[in-house]
Amino acid sequence: MQGLNINADRLWQSLMAIGDIGHVDVPGSKVGGCHRLALSEKDLRGRQLFIDWCQAEGCSLRIDAIGNLFLRRPGRNNDLAPIVTGSHLDTQPTGGKFDGIYGCLAGLEAIRALNERGIETERPIEVVVWTNEEGARFKPAMLGSGVFAGVFTLEEALAKEDADGVSVAQALQQAGYDTDSRTQTAIHRYFELHIEQGPVLEANNIDLGIVSGVLGMRWYRVNVSGQSCHAGPSPMEMRNDALVGSAKMISELTEMAAAGGPSTRCTIGELEIPSASCNVSPGEVIFSLDLREASQEALQALEDKARALIEALAAARNLSVSIEQFWELPASPFDSGAIEQIRTAASESMPTEQSMTLVSGAGHDAVYISRVAPTAMIFVPSENGLSHNEKEYTPPEQLAKGANLLLHTLLQAANS
Repeated sequence: MQGLNINADRLWQSLMAIGDIGHVDVPGSKVGGCHRLALSEKDLRGRQLFIDWCQAEGCSLRIDAIGNLFLRRPGRNNDLAPIVTGSHLDTQPTGGKFDGIYGCLAGLEAIRALNERGIETERPIEVVVWTNEEGARFKPAMLGSGVFAGVFTLEEALAKEDADGVSVAQALQQAGYDTDSRTQTAIHRYFELHIEQGPVLEANNIDLGIVSGVLGMRWYRVNVSGQSCHAGPSPMEMRNDALVGSAKMISELTEMAAAGGPSTRCTIGELEIPSASCNVSPGEVIFSLDLREASQEALQALEDKARALIEALAAARNLSVSIEQFWELPASPFDSGAIEQIRTAASESMPTEQSMTLVSGAGHDAVYISRVAPTAMIFVPSENGLSHNEKEYTPPEQLAKGANLLLHTLLQAANS
């Protein structure tokens, strides 16, 4: 629809108002960081402000048993399954003001724009706030969308505890949410708008990304065992050093991934030396291994290569090694019809804007929702590729472009 746009200034002001709840001053950051863990007092304040804004636009509120918030703008035919958009309001301990929050507030801004123009839609439109997407307080991540999609049972999710022993059930009860409500409605299509959290769009000088899916991910714990020895009396050639062997493994694993395809990822984020001492050659090292690929077949092939490499290096250095997988998120291609709806909205409402198709390397609530509803995502750039970082930033004009594309996508989908 010609001339239909979100209010860019209001979207920015809304982002900053939510960001003030948990704001952290950060030297060198353009807007500061944010600390708002899931179902904490700050998160509940942010959720209530969001609810107030949505209800002021005539939206009804439903809270499900895991604390997901659904704010519904009615359609002409409310018996039809809704078009749903949204993301999350919780942050990392050292988070920014855009990750997740942007998707929720852009959904609200789309509703505001439709209301201001008096535009009705055939289907209802809902904006959702998923609970505990980050997994920073309660593990695992994406808990709320996982329960909605049946990945986790409600009972196991409610039993999860934070570092202080507070369970999700207790946090929901303290929030005053109705944890007995198990009402769940179907979703016609789900669209999630998000900052990219990576450098690809910025590097290509493109403001809009159409996301075709999310990389498959597997996490492993690698335990390397040798023999500890005294740093002085033990000649270098006679040592059985687990740390030196691990360092060789880590170096060659990252080189292997760098030589792979554009979707190949390998990350070692944790390294532990039990009973470490300055003058002892380590006899045991434990490190994490995060592998990611675009398809399950490619991910399995990457795992096979990583295992073979680790085992060969261990054997060459007379080390023993165990490799335990402890988490997996399968590769998640998004729905072709939902992707095409975004492309159509972009070509019709923003014909001069360039976009590119890309795969997300990070997990999102959209991954789990794609298992129960046709799903696709829209990305806007992240300055310097930063996210999960207090210096996270996306300029207002790029945020507005993404929100306008979401608005026209929702309008077309809600009238289809």
